[in-house]
Amino acid sequence: MARLNIAIWPGSGSFFPGDTPFGLYDTDAVFQSDADKVAEFSAKKLGYPITDIELQANQFFACFEESVTEYSAQVNQFRIRETMLDVKGSSTGSSFTGKEITPTLGPQISIAENYGTEVGSGGNISYKSGSITLKDSQQDYDLQKLWANVSESSKRIVVTKVHYEATPAITRFFDPYVGTGVGSQQMLDGFGWGNYSPGINFLLMPVFADALRIQAIEFNDQIRKSAYSFMLRDNELKIFPRPGSSDAGEKVWFEYYVESDRNNPLRNNDHGSGGSGVISDYSNVPLANLSYKEINSVGKQWIWKYAAALAKELLGAVRSKYGTIPIPNSEVSLDGSSLKAEAATEKEQLITQLRETLEATSRQRQLEMKREESENLQQSLNRVPLKIYIG
Repeated sequence: MARLNIAIWPGSGSFFPGDTPFGLYDTDAVFQSDADKVAEFSAKKLGYPITDIELQANQFFACFEESVTEYSAQVNQFRIRETMLDVKGSSTGSSFTGKEITPTLGPQISIAENYGTEVGSGGNISYKSGSITLKDSQQDYDLQKLWANVSESSKRIVVTKVHYEATPAITRFFDPYVGTGVGSQQMLDGFGWGNYSPGINFLLMPVFADALRIQAIEFNDQIRKSAYSFMLRDNELKIFPRPGSSDAGEKVWFEYYVESDRNNPLRNNDHGSGGSGVISDYSNVPLANLSYKEINSVGKQWIWKYAAALAKELLGAVRSKYGTIPIPNSEVSLDGSSLKAEAATEKEQLITQLRETLEATSRQRQLEMKREESENLQQSLNRVPLKIYIG
């Protein structure tokens, strides 16, 4: 008698918006049209009409909705893996669903900027300058105490360069009265350009030659012209030779940056606001569920098969509630456990197939295929005999 109390699939269903648990696709006209077909397809895959199916239309519709959602999730997960490096740091305000994402060099440049910071070339932190006043007979100066504690709110600083009244190299590069520059007043007069500013150079020289000459001037200053040498250890500056009374009051300059600025992992995010509103990881990439009507026939076929597997799993759960049902003078064992096992296998196979298909379309795999195609074409062309011309 218990068998009679179980609802049986009537053979057809009629979908209406609101028949699915979440209503994610209820307004999609194509989803509405396919819902009844998927219910009938799943029921027949389970043995209807030869076998009674202990499911109702809304349960088939729930499986259909879950199947579309699973397909969408697999596709979106693949897209995130493919594009995470390109979209990280972008705004979360614009959805990437259904849009082509163009690869950029932004992440690589951001990484390179960190190396630029260390060598003093580029980077994304502020370089600053400070100075100390020399005192008679004092060699040791604590830059952290004398400067950072006063000017940088006691933040630790990293000193990158120390110099003593060094005239900028670019100034002497264009100075016509020094031997290290490219010009001289006599040269300007000789060409009739004596009325022009000495900073104007009409020689056709590559820019790298200018840069090399400026570097030579700076290196020459460090080796030959420095009034002092120094040793820097843990922001403790030691001046050589020991300053005398005539040196008292002179300034020694240094360049530095604040260590916490360099070590701040959020310095690139929204100008220090903590990176709110930008893509930070897998969890906040703005990808919505795919629109069912825009999924192609290949994707829809996968969805229908997965929905049938979900329906089989659900039917197995229903039949497992009743291990056996009584009949006159005996009882019949139900196949709930075997249905759930079969459904689990089918679902796993479908997921694996979809992931392998997506992986075959990855950027890396497509490039590998192009390379293999190019190599194979080149090998084929190498076997084509060349024409022989007879004069």
